Parts: sequence; structure tokens; C-alpha cells
Amino acid sequence: MGTGNQTWVREFILLGLSSDWDMRVFLFVLFLITYMVTVLGNLLIVLLIRLDSRLHTPMYFFLTNLSLVDVSYATSIIPQMLANFLAAHKAIPFVSCAAQLFFSLGLGGIEFVLLAVMAYDRYVAVCDPLRYSVIMHGGLCTRLAVTSWVSGSINSFIQTAIAFQLPMCTNKYIDQISCELLAVVRLACVDISTNEIAIMVSSIVLLMTPFCLVLLSYIQIISTILKIRSTEGRKKAFHTCASHLTVVVLCYGMAIFTYIQPHSSPSVLQEKLISLFYAVLTPMLNPMIYSVRNKEVKGAWQKLLGQFSGITSKLAT
Repeated sequence: MGTGNQTWVREFILLGLSSDWDMRVFLFVLFLITYMVTVLGNLLIVLLIRLDSRLHTPMYFFLTNLSLVDVSYATSIIPQMLANFLAAHKAIPFVSCAAQLFFSLGLGGIEFVLLAVMAYDRYVAVCDPLRYSVIMHGGLCTRLAVTSWVSGSINSFIQTAIAFQLPMCTNKYIDQISCELLAVVRLACVDISTNEIAIMVSSIVLLMTPFCLVLLSYIQIISTILKIRSTEGRKKAFHTCASHLTVVVLCYGMAIFTYIQPHSSPSVLQEKLISLFYAVLTPMLNPMIYSVRNKEVKGAWQKLLGQFSGITSKLAT
């Protein structure tokens, strides 16, 4: 493919984490296990919420969406990364790279907005508990979830289209674990200052805006909790938000550090480690956080395991 004296690449080479064969085999096994745990953990959360009627509340409706986003995000990156660990030629076709960027960027954006929606849900639960069921009705929850999916997808489509319209010339080596936005844009053989501004604006709109909404929600939540006189009441209110707050710190913290400052970005190794943490560990940790730090989820697990044990005992006898 050509235009003038410029040659457009048909495929990219993902340099990944290591060129050493033994290290690549080790990383393959490690991340394969991590991926399996991620898929299993998130799908079990979805199944648990589906099966236990006590979890049919707005909070767990949004958690279902978050788990689906996490497992989809991991699937958009990890299988390709696993294949590259064992491949001699670590190539990804142009179209596949564009698709990977679209889905990973879109799902990341959806997660940011979902976390803001979940913060609003926790704000209503703590600050206006008597009207919670009236405010967070099914129609509103559905609209908020759809808004999250649509906004993330639109942003990703625009960013991906802009990035892959740039002439890459003969630059085809992506020094990342996947087709990540900044890594792809940096391959261009033209001035990319406009694209960096677009990335900055997108980051502010889709990352910092939800983050500010989360921040405002938790300022109100903390203010309300401090007004509660009983220690038990304060603990109960805090535990209502603890899981979500932990996930917020993980997700927003990594993303802000990675994307907000393209001109003063960290080193390539730091970028890889940050991307790896966000793409691999965060989707795996989220269901664990909600299982360990949430009494309702732990109770649902115990009930489900009790029912399973009862069924197996009857079958055995």
C-alpha cells in the first residue's frame, strides 16, 4: 500500500516484554494462569449475582457490567500476548491491531464511566438511603449502564480512526505488550502534536470527568459518614463503599499515570509494566476485592457452596 513516496505498513511487530526464550515460556505460563483466574473469577461473580436474588440490586447490576468489561478487556489483550510469547515472528496484522486498540481502549473507557456510575450509586445509598430504591430504579440503572458502554465505544472509535489514519511509513515495531494508543501514534512519520492534544482532551473528558464525579461523590459520602454518631453505623457505611473505593484507586490511579501526560510520559519499561498491571492484574483483582471485602458477596458464596455441598451429599448417598 502506498501514497506518494510513503509506504504504509501491513502489519506491526509487538516487541513485548522479553526476547529471552526461557523468560517468554515462564511469562506464558504465568499469564495463562492469570488469564484463567480472571475469566473464572469474573464469570463466577456474574453467575453468583444472577443466581442469588439478594444481589438483585443496582449495585450488583453495575458490578455485573464491570465484571463483563473486565473479562472482555483481558480477552482483548492477553490471548494475543500469550501467542506472541511462543511465536518466532511476533506480528499482528494492521486490521487486527486496529481492532485490538478499539476494543481495549473502548472497554477501558467504559470501565472509567461505570466506576463513576457506581460511585453515584454508593452516594445515594449512604447519603439518601430512604429514597435509594426510588432514585436508583431499574430504568435509571439501565440508562446509566448504556451511557457507559456507548460513551466508551464512541471515544474509542474516534481515537482508533484518527490513530490509524496516520502514515506509519516503514515504522512497524510497537514497543509495547499490545496495540496501545500512544505506542501506535508514536510510529507516525508525521507531526503528531494534534493527536497528542486529542489524546489529552479525550483523557480529560473520559477519565478526569468521571474521576472528578467519583471524588465529589466520596467527599459527600465521607461528610455523611462523619455525621453518623454510632461507631457501628460508621463502620457499616464505610464497608458499603470499601470495595468500590479500592477498585477506583487501582483503576484510576494506573490510567491517570499512563495517559494524562503524553509529553512527559514514563520510560518504555514503566509504560509496559503499567499497561501490564492494568490489563492483567486489575481485571483479576476486581472480583477478588468484591468477594473478600463485601459481606453480601461472601454470604452469597457461602450459601451457594452450602447448596452445592448438599446436592453432592445427596448424590453420594
